[in-house]
Amino acid sequence: MIRIQQPWSNHNGGMVEFGPDGFLYIGMGDGGAAGDPGDRAQDGETLLGKMLRLDIDAASPYGIPKDNPFRNSKSFRKEIWAYGLRNPWRFSFDKLTGDLWIGDVGQNAWEEIHLQPAGTQGGTHFGWRTLEGSHPYEGDSVKREDTSLPVYEYAQEGKPKRCSVTGGYVYRGSAIPWLQGSYIFGDWVSNEIWAGRLKDGKLQGIRDLTEELSPRPGKRLGGVVSFGEDAAGELYVLCMLSGKIWRIVDAEKSDP
Repeated sequence: MIRIQQPWSNHNGGMVEFGPDGFLYIGMGDGGAAGDPGDRAQDGETLLGKMLRLDIDAASPYGIPKDNPFRNSKSFRKEIWAYGLRNPWRFSFDKLTGDLWIGDVGQNAWEEIHLQPAGTQGGTHFGWRTLEGSHPYEGDSVKREDTSLPVYEYAQEGKPKRCSVTGGYVYRGSAIPWLQGSYIFGDWVSNEIWAGRLKDGKLQGIRDLTEELSPRPGKRLGGVVSFGEDAAGELYVLCMLSGKIWRIVDAEKSDP
């Protein structure tokens, strides 16, 4: 349907998902290497470092939604919905609100979670590589007034080191009432998993679920590469190292 040339072997793209509007969203990394040397995430002539939005029913191989922000632009590709992303390899839509949540992997210092509320007209600039998270990237000038800052960010630190956010989902299931409305996300390297709630435009009250979701005490899930959501809103954790898919359940109601 679409081919996008990649200059490097990393950050080649994240995932594809249909939004609540029926259009296909594609998360594209900045093309790789380190520090986005070609400044591709902010270059409107390339699809790298962007969130794309396509209408696969309008034409072959695809059409452009009439309300895409750059549909009539001469400096941006018309497929682009948002830009300034480094590696949005996991994103999701809130089943209840339609909000778009993006986990964007940082460079050397900060991991970030972005939110684009439902009803946004598109054209959002998420900051990379002017910013890494909400911080200037290696001395680049700060243009916060032109960017959408993350609703949550965390430093690349700890043992094992946290350095690759895995975006997840807002829990809208019914099996775990206390988790309702929480955004679940993790880190692929440290294998930690957290939950937080959106309040006053920020993800707050972060709760560490790592041990609660461990298969046995002291043994973390290995390689938290993705999360999944079923039709009922229940969530799953996909682990690359073990090749297993785990369903998140309420420990108090699960079988021993």
